[in-house]
Amino acid sequence: MAVELKLEAVVKKRKKSALFAIRGDISRATYSGGIVLVTVIALLVWSVLSYGGYVNPTFLPTPGQVVKQFGIQLQNAVFWHNVGMSIFRVGAGFLLACLLGIPLGILAGTFRFAEALLVPPTEFIRYMPATAFIPLIMVWAGIGEWAKVIVIFIGCFFQLMLMVADNTRSVSNDLLQTSYTLGASRWQAIEKVLIPALLPDLMNTLRLIIGWAWTYLVVAELVAASSGLGFSIMKAQRFLNTDQIFVGIIVIGLLGLLTDRTFAYCHRRFFPWLEGGR
Repeated sequence: MAVELKLEAVVKKRKKSALFAIRGDISRATYSGGIVLVTVIALLVWSVLSYGGYVNPTFLPTPGQVVKQFGIQLQNAVFWHNVGMSIFRVGAGFLLACLLGIPLGILAGTFRFAEALLVPPTEFIRYMPATAFIPLIMVWAGIGEWAKVIVIFIGCFFQLMLMVADNTRSVSNDLLQTSYTLGASRWQAIEKVLIPALLPDLMNTLRLIIGWAWTYLVVAELVAASSGLGFSIMKAQRFLNTDQIFVGIIVIGLLGLLTDRTFAYCHRRFFPWLEGGR
């Protein structure tokens, strides 16, 4: 009996130390409990400030008002149209960035001459805010859908290309040298070794970039938009309908979370051998 108690105490001590260990493993229940705890604390603070009257309802609606407004919006066809337009703009801008950024990034990470041509100007341009390009975009592309897609594209492309170049450079040179030893040509080494080796990191990079695409949505929909979640948020701001603003922000967050979880699932599904793949 004493031995069992001692073993139980050791197990509890190890679990407790693992909780604060650097990169220590924790159980799924502990992980989920942390998420629930943070959510409860945030809702509690929000409820105290709003229901307690510490903040004017015009500036901070109660959780009940937001939930009620969310239910109203779910029954509104205009709301679903706005959701669809925002998904289209984010998806189109992200895909366009991928179509150009991934090949150029692989090129820059593979060949030094391509790095010299592509990386320095990209390093310079990536620090320019996408909002600064809006006047030029309106001159070049008008105020239609392409203008909004281009804003998201600009916000994603330069970061994506540089990150893909880093992913490509991080592939072990030993793998390439081994392929040469086995008789592979330069293009075979790229096709059969380099690209497959960088795919797991590339998936994580795309997961980060799609998050940035969603953050640029409201900025993109400042370009003479008449639909979209960003447009609905700005319209609600004019009339101080903060409950609608909260609904728009929460929906954008949920859509972003859905895309993030989709990429995380694909990473686990396609690369199950990687330890810690999420």
